[in-house]
Amino acid sequence: MIVVPKEKHVYSFGPNMKEVARAKPGDIVIFETLDALGGQIKTENDTIEKIDFSRVNPATGPVYVEGAKRGMALKVKVLDIEVADRGVIVTAPGAGVLGDKVREPKTKVCEIRDGFVHFNGLRIPIKPMIGVIGVASEEEIPTGTPGKHGGNMDTNLITIGSTVYFPVFKDGAYLALGDLHAVMADGEVCVSACEVSGRVTVKVDVVDWKIEWPIVETSEAYYILVSHENLEEAIREAVNQGVKFIMERTGLSWDEAYMLASLVMDVQISQLVDPKKTIRVKIPKIFLGGTFRIE
Repeated sequence: MIVVPKEKHVYSFGPNMKEVARAKPGDIVIFETLDALGGQIKTENDTIEKIDFSRVNPATGPVYVEGAKRGMALKVKVLDIEVADRGVIVTAPGAGVLGDKVREPKTKVCEIRDGFVHFNGLRIPIKPMIGVIGVASEEEIPTGTPGKHGGNMDTNLITIGSTVYFPVFKDGAYLALGDLHAVMADGEVCVSACEVSGRVTVKVDVVDWKIEWPIVETSEAYYILVSHENLEEAIREAVNQGVKFIMERTGLSWDEAYMLASLVMDVQISQLVDPKKTIRVKIPKIFLGGTFRIE
């Protein structure tokens, strides 16, 4: 078992990433993580305009995965996510979907115990997830920005039991992750979720599968994740990828796959607040004919 401490982290995904650990296909890796704000928020008096933004969105790693070659896919199975006993939520003028309505920065510190986030007397069931997870990209991209390499996709499906596939752009893949959330609704509308530090346990593997964007697999469906500055463009590309996915795995013509997508493929929002918005399309496995397998 490989343990990567939280002190080993990066703030960008790029072509010149240097490994801090090395894994083989099938290895179990534990990533210890800082929260998305770099542990800088201690009390509700610590508002977002007071923090050092160069320390935001640290991603623990990267881990070099042997056998991961450019043009293949890195397979990351999320085995466990442990979160700390406190989380923070922040908002600020200009941040989030309704940032124009925010008059001053605010911070909320939430206790996490007994499987719940405690917010103003409400008990919200935790659903730990990974906000930032990705691999080396072809250009230098801040960890706070999502893209084809993954990054800050803020997708609550990236949780215990799910598997994430990434296109490999650099031999070794160079996996890094962080920005854990105790709970987050689709959209992450106020610009943050319940931000926490913690530990993530994953199993890494390599598959000979050429993909263009990250794909999340659950027991019931595949989700293709696409990020773009423009929401409509993100939707268009996600739908395009989904139709191609159906077509390639069912033998349907493009027109038939397009029609089937309109019947069974859901278009969903992951997040609306990062430099690029993240959209996903959900393709239920049952409609792929039971013949598609990832080796």
